[in-house]
Amino acid sequence: MQQHGVRRYVGNGTPSVLDPRDRSNWQTKVSNLMAKTFLRRAYDELVGMSEIVMMTSGLDWRSCGSSPPRTARQGATPAGGYGHDKLGFKVTRADIAAFTAAQVDDDRYVGAARAISN
Repeated sequence: MQQHGVRRYVGNGTPSVLDPRDRSNWQTKVSNLMAKTFLRRAYDELVGMSEIVMMTSGLDWRSCGSSPPRTARQGATPAGGYGHDKLGFKVTRADIAAFTAAQVDDDRYVGAARAISN
């Protein structure tokens, strides 16, 4: 990305990977327990990727944590932080797609792992 002058990385993750400004709460604890217990390899890969690509790369990154059901778009709440803002545990895949697409040219959440929910 650096070689080609690409500065922006927009990714999607889970509540298992917190923004450094977030505080752990029941949502992040449940997500971490489930991921570490049943999806350990995937959890380790996601945490490792987040460290490399987002936290230490110097890119204009942003990430969205979610637990998506397969339902119609409902209109996600504004992005927030775990332990700070009122967030549900679920968000539709369509709402994730809409939020992710909006981040391509929106600078509001540069350097942040924000969560959205329905």
